[in-house]
Amino acid sequence: MEPEAWRIEESLKRIADWYRENRRPLPWRLDPTPYHVWLSEIMLQQTRIEAAIPYYERFLKELPDISSLASVEDDRLMKLWEGLGYYSRARNLKKAAVQVMEHHNGVLPRTARELRELAGIGAYTAGAIASIAYGEPEPAVDGNVLRVLTRLLAWGDDIAQERTRLQAAELLRTAYPRGQEAALVTEGIMELGETVCVPNGEARCLLCPLRELCLAHKTGTVEAYPVKATPKARRIEERSVVLLRCGDRWAVRRRREKGLLAGLWEFPNREGGLTRGELEDWLSRRGAQLLSYAPCGKAKHIFTHVEWHMTGYLARCDLPVEELEWRTGAEIRESVPIPTAFRFFGELLQKLDATGQDPT
Repeated sequence: MEPEAWRIEESLKRIADWYRENRRPLPWRLDPTPYHVWLSEIMLQQTRIEAAIPYYERFLKELPDISSLASVEDDRLMKLWEGLGYYSRARNLKKAAVQVMEHHNGVLPRTARELRELAGIGAYTAGAIASIAYGEPEPAVDGNVLRVLTRLLAWGDDIAQERTRLQAAELLRTAYPRGQEAALVTEGIMELGETVCVPNGEARCLLCPLRELCLAHKTGTVEAYPVKATPKARRIEERSVVLLRCGDRWAVRRRREKGLLAGLWEFPNREGGLTRGELEDWLSRRGAQLLSYAPCGKAKHIFTHVEWHMTGYLARCDLPVEELEWRTGAEIRESVPIPTAFRFFGELLQKLDATGQDPT
């Protein structure tokens, strides 16, 4: 056996043993059904564990199985997801649930190959479901796994490249166990990367079950791995957001079905600045009169490739403009899914709605 293959095989055994003793009692681990594993893995993409837990529990309470997910109304689904961001994840969950109901008799497929045919399930999620829920010897390679593996092997390939992920999966696949051990290894590598072989701050090598095998630890080069190319700088976009009130209702609108935040609800906004005269003119051309107008704060939201730098304005008008939808604060809170990007303004709206007063 080549030294690298032996190192990987021995590491996977140690990870499984370590995980048995050190795993955190996270909700989805207490009852790792295929649906629970799938939902948790989708939620944990781009979301911290602590932030995902209340969403996971609330989601399961209302949508306890694949059948209920497949039949939920879109706006209700988005309301349950509100605050988690990356809303295409929720849309794909429902699409995949419909596929499972129509083509798999309501049961998630057992193999990674079949799972990858479902909406929103890529190689990582397919590997996680197949190994954790079904015991298939299939790795789930994410950033945590790549960090552990590149440090273990002192492997300097760029982890931002797809070929590096594919090579990592192939290396692991040669030594991956099956059955319950597969679940322990998959969860164990993730746990090790999240709690010991951490991405930010100093790695906790003295607590690591792989320290005797880890080439980066032996050579004192842990911080040199993983290697990742510097991403392109995000584009900055200045936007104006209007909390527009008419009587006891507030203006909202649905975004286009394609593009950023597709199909979600938002407060009226536009790229660039917005003067009182511009808003007054816009309302006038639609038969309404601007009654008041004042700045109400600034907020920033970071997407993958763009940053929104938003300036908010609180305004009143005398008549509801037809091209906008008008909802009470309670309706927005209970049934209108507002993206995380507008959280600052949504919270401000609820405060103003509760008092019935404008900020001074």
